[in-house]
Amino acid sequence: MKIIFFGSSDFAVPILEALDKKEDVALAVTQPDREKGRSLRVASTAVKRSAVNLGIEVYQPDNVNKKDSIERLKKLDADIFIVVSFGQILKKEVLGLPEKYCLNMHASLLPKYRGAAPINWAIANGEKETGVTIIKMNEKMDEGDMLSSRRVNISGDDDAVTLSDRLSKKGAEFLLKSIDLIKEGKACFQKQDSSRATYAPKLEKQDGLIDWCMSAGKIHNRVRAFVPWPGCFTRLDKKILKIWKVKPAAVSNYPDSGPGTVLEIRKSGILVSTGKDGLEIEELQLEGKRRMRAEEFIAGHKELTAGQSLT
Repeated sequence: MKIIFFGSSDFAVPILEALDKKEDVALAVTQPDREKGRSLRVASTAVKRSAVNLGIEVYQPDNVNKKDSIERLKKLDADIFIVVSFGQILKKEVLGLPEKYCLNMHASLLPKYRGAAPINWAIANGEKETGVTIIKMNEKMDEGDMLSSRRVNISGDDDAVTLSDRLSKKGAEFLLKSIDLIKEGKACFQKQDSSRATYAPKLEKQDGLIDWCMSAGKIHNRVRAFVPWPGCFTRLDKKILKIWKVKPAAVSNYPDSGPGTVLEIRKSGILVSTGKDGLEIEELQLEGKRRMRAEEFIAGHKELTAGQSLT
């Protein structure tokens, strides 16, 4: 099968690498190089770096739906387009270019968690399982007919990084089997039940602001869900305090402490009150400083005391 691969993020890399071993990947289409970070250094996408290493030709259009892009894609006479975490919406004319299908691999069990951040919101909402779904793309985001899906458990230790890695590797194996079905003429697509659809909107910076009135369990889920970006954060003495790792902790001896109050400074972490139960902060990072274990942070910040507010 001649394939054109569309992808940009780290999530897409294992899928591209798996396809390259078994299929003819004629072109990797990815986002243009862009300035990143405080230094504004120009950086390539993860897919571009991988494609270069694999010897796959790379194409980086500002808008894949423009006439010149369409002409370039059309000349390759691809059998299938594979789209994984690309970052641009493909319009009808592009979707109609491949000989067979334009397929998308989405990191959820569709129709649940349609949208830009399905892995993050599945963890944030306390889901126990998620998965990957392969769909035949149409002009509506994540609403195409489903070819197949695979379930993946979400453990209490998973964060967005570890779960993304597992889903990507599982999805790579799964996609190859799905392509085999297409080759054998056994591909069967099923319409999604849109009445069961839920949504996973693009993450915004403010999603990471901790609402201490939430339960400890919900805050714990959001800390896991929002790494590495936007990260969960609060404030300490008017400075942003990023919270990297926490665990819920039962509390019963602090009835008058409002949510967000430091209850106890102890070697294992900083115990903070929430809307329900306590939360022990194990790793954190004060604005302008590096990430630290709680024990190291406490040793360098003697001004942090029980009764102090983190709101």
